[in-house]
Amino acid sequence: MLDELKDLVDKKVFTVAETKQIMKQRSTFEAALVRRVAKKADFLRYASYEMGLEHLRRKRVERLKIPKAPVTVSDFALVRRQFHIFERALKRFKSDVGLWIEYIQLAKKEGARSLVGRITARALQLHPNAPSLYILAASHELAHLSPSTARSLLQRGVRFNSDNVGMWTEYVKMELGFVESLRRRWDVLGINGELKNGSQKIKAVVSENDHFLDVDMDGGIASAGVVEARDTEWERLDQEGDEGAAARKQILDGVIIKAVIDSAVQALPQIELFESLNQLITAYPSTPTLRESLISHLDGLLRSTLPQHPRAIKILYTRLLTSSSDSASQASSSSNPNVETLQGRALIEGVRRANELLISIMSDTQEESVYQVYAQFALDWSQQESVINPDDNLKLYVLSSLQALIHRQKSNSPSLLCAHIKLVTEAARRGSIEPAKALNTARRYTSRAPESAAVWIGRLTAMKALNEDLDAVGKVWREARRSVSLKDENVVHVWTWGMSEDMEHDVRLRVYEDLLNESVGDPSLHEQVLLEYVTAVQKSRCKPSELNSDQVANEPAKALKLQNLRHMQSRFINTGKVWQKMFQLEAEEKGDAIVLKEIYELWRKANVLEATIAWAEWLLKNGKGKEASGLIVRSKGSVGQKEQEEMETEWVRVMEQIGCAR
Repeated sequence: MLDELKDLVDKKVFTVAETKQIMKQRSTFEAALVRRVAKKADFLRYASYEMGLEHLRRKRVERLKIPKAPVTVSDFALVRRQFHIFERALKRFKSDVGLWIEYIQLAKKEGARSLVGRITARALQLHPNAPSLYILAASHELAHLSPSTARSLLQRGVRFNSDNVGMWTEYVKMELGFVESLRRRWDVLGINGELKNGSQKIKAVVSENDHFLDVDMDGGIASAGVVEARDTEWERLDQEGDEGAAARKQILDGVIIKAVIDSAVQALPQIELFESLNQLITAYPSTPTLRESLISHLDGLLRSTLPQHPRAIKILYTRLLTSSSDSASQASSSSNPNVETLQGRALIEGVRRANELLISIMSDTQEESVYQVYAQFALDWSQQESVINPDDNLKLYVLSSLQALIHRQKSNSPSLLCAHIKLVTEAARRGSIEPAKALNTARRYTSRAPESAAVWIGRLTAMKALNEDLDAVGKVWREARRSVSLKDENVVHVWTWGMSEDMEHDVRLRVYEDLLNESVGDPSLHEQVLLEYVTAVQKSRCKPSELNSDQVANEPAKALKLQNLRHMQSRFINTGKVWQKMFQLEAEEKGDAIVLKEIYELWRKANVLEATIAWAEWLLKNGKGKEASGLIVRSKGSVGQKEQEEMETEWVRVMEQIGCAR
């Protein structure tokens, strides 16, 4: 028996039978590790077993109330074995960064400080382009009060990974924590910019108590740390005289952090970086003065680097609409939905400033993406459904600003026009303006942007909301279908706008068929409308209130489905996507095999590979594996070599997936 197990038996932590079981289990794991092609999962399972064993040992020691005694081999042998397993695993899988990270986290959990440093050093040598390793290493150094080493690690990390947003964010976070730790240190020592006898106070306080508050890298949580006398960086900052006071003031004003942000923006001028830094700075528990200074600096860089990026503009105008009174946590609404907005007069002033900012930005651009930002701003601060729900005067202010912008710039932006239609419709429903005026505005805008699907949908929705005559709505809908551009991504929404769930089944199908006949000139549009038609047919046919499971499977229902298939085949231009949609819907409703086979036969004419795999998969799931295999064999003979290989690969995937599910 191993010494460690013998020691555990002597301490009565484990019984002899349990140690034999442990030996047997370890033999099984070791046999798996010495196979010709070892798997990482085998090492992880072995390590997990040893971790559970160590956890059990500690629990039993605690429960048995074993008195403290000199350390014996069983106190550390199980942890040492875990480390040994990871070392063996890393010899085989040096390129696996995740394995290195798990090893580091295990060493940190067990309190092996020096081992963590050695592991991270080895890992960084092998993986200099892995940001997570630099972050772990820097976190370890900060936890042991070595900010200079942590800074060096992160600086090396950003040199090798200058295009990684997380790397730069962690670097800024480290500097934020360092500045906060210095501020708290100087508060404890009574040092400020005016102090002349700072060195004497430092010596007195440090000699009496060798502890001060430090800031952890993870979230700025205060924790106790030991001040090392050899920390030359802090000694220099603690020096007396005007030079020390000036240096301290610059640090507390964030000069180091601003320099890092400048370097980050220069290396990676992307909106993702600004969003990450904005979220970090506004949420980090810094002093209000430092936070406002950093936010101002970040906003200046944002304006100069990405002046017309939609997400950048949203960050800037959202800043004007949120409260800055919370000194503990402040985040923009784009990253924190629970942030409190301004109230009362401050709200009105914030909306005014945000509105003026957006208008000034749009005066220098014709980008539709920028117009979309303003349109969304106007909708958010004007619609009654908005969470903000301001009073009517503020809504009218935003509405008039939007109208003036459209008139002044003579803009035909679909986003602005559609937003204005929605707002005048809401105003008409509230009684603020006449419904005829709102409808006239919508009519003028569709004449200004006749190819925009969004503007037509806005007008149609306005007519429906203001109870316009149904014949008039139908006439405008027909005009919209003729006018809207076929290249518009929302064109199908215009074509299917008039379809309602309240329509009778026969009426809906008849309207859909009219639309299909009308759209036959454009194959892409015809296909999209046909997909909507197929879905409508399937939903109406399978409503639980109309048909039960027995009725779906009976002969009349089956005959009706087959009749619909032949009707579609003869009347419309069907594609592989259409038959695929029909097959999926029918299969989801546990359709009849005869109907599914008929769909398959029609589908395979357009796409034999996808159709064969789908039909074979259905057969396999329904206990017809032999028939499915025969189908695959027969289908291979009708396709080329490349298609045969693809079919074989997909069929193997399907069989493995179904086998795993079972």
